Amino acid sequence: MKQEIRVPEVSDGVTKGKVIGVSVAVGDRVETDQTLLELETDKAVVALPSPFTGTITAILVDDGDEVDVGQVVMAGEPEGAAAAPDPNEPNAASEPTDPPESVPEAAIPAATAEPIADPKPPSPAPEPEPAAGALPPARTEVTPPGEVAPASPVVRRFARELGVDIHAVGGTGPGGRISEADVRTFVKSVMAGGGATAAGGGVPSRPLPDFAKWGEIRREPLSQVRKITAEAMAYAWATAPRVTQDDKADVTAVESFRQDFNRKAAPENKLTMTAILVRVVAEALRRFPQLNSSLDLAANELVLKTYVHVGVAVDTPGGLLVPVIRDADRKGIATVATELNETAAKTRERRISPADMEGGTFTISNLGGIGGTGFTPIVYAPQVAILGVSRAEMEPVWDGQEFQPRLRMPLSLSYDHRVVDGADGARFLRWICAALEQPLMLVMEDDS
Repeated sequence: MKQEIRVPEVSDGVTKGKVIGVSVAVGDRVETDQTLLELETDKAVVALPSPFTGTITAILVDDGDEVDVGQVVMAGEPEGAAAAPDPNEPNAASEPTDPPESVPEAAIPAATAEPIADPKPPSPAPEPEPAAGALPPARTEVTPPGEVAPASPVVRRFARELGVDIHAVGGTGPGGRISEADVRTFVKSVMAGGGATAAGGGVPSRPLPDFAKWGEIRREPLSQVRKITAEAMAYAWATAPRVTQDDKADVTAVESFRQDFNRKAAPENKLTMTAILVRVVAEALRRFPQLNSSLDLAANELVLKTYVHVGVAVDTPGGLLVPVIRDADRKGIATVATELNETAAKTRERRISPADMEGGTFTISNLGGIGGTGFTPIVYAPQVAILGVSRAEMEPVWDGQEFQPRLRMPLSLSYDHRVVDGADGARFLRWICAALEQPLMLVMEDDS
């Protein structure tokens, strides 16, 4: 008995991926949990394991194909699956086969739109097909909040990831069913100032000129990470009015502390400035909970998190990824340093799992290793704040009697002004600067 192999839901919010490697061929015998193919999602590279021991009978995708969660990508014959027919069941071969009742198209899951094994053509649908290129009529009204919006769980999660109220999205599917494309169109409409309009119209973009007439060009397809990053940043830029607060921290003493620590530490336990910042920021978020929140406009509520999970932006060849250090406020400096070193290495090698990049409540983006004197980081929605870090430099500082050389590090705090007032943002950033100037307060044991 043939068994379909579908793309699993690898992580909350991940709705599709790109096939970057098929590891088996038709006719291969596979073991349970053996890797069949690898998918590049917006968060990581994940392996699709075999759900059975048996033989692969069909492969429906190639390298480079984009696939959706739930889509059938392979089929196989599990060992021992060819069981004898149940004598209590009617013999299908001895009975006339009537055409199946037509099923409303809206009731058919999108993932089953490509059947594999049935060699017979499907029964003709009783309803006429729409004209080529025509879309089903879009819903002109939004779903009342008390009713369930006609969308799959995957589409609901996608809308939540973008901070979209699914009830405000018009659907272009049969019966007004809402698709991922409808959510994207809704976001584009809001970004363009169109408000909550029915999906399907799209937002026209200005066409690019013919660059080739001025010289040679080449085109490269965007990676999955880059495409999702572009969408997330465009959404964040258009929806969250932000303010960026700049300050400088005197890190002369803490840098001396860091170097002393590293003289005795094992390579995997080396203390970086980013690790120190994670621990300081975590403590600051406990004292300023408003910056550890998310805004729920649909419910007119502020979601305050009692946990502190700090995301750290990591530069990789495939794009920017943000693994999360969980419960950073309950861990000591040494623990944070070790965990961050391991996590950063896994991220650069694309061995990080999607779950390791979820649940962040605040993000740190440290460009100090590259250079620069300051920048404006974009808040990673649905978070409300992000800290940008630039390269520390020696500067003359007047101590009341003379100038002293001090190592000062530029910090840039961007925050959603709908949630954080300027005074609160300034106090938060000043607290971080003061903590960095007193390294003894950073030497603390794990609370757990």
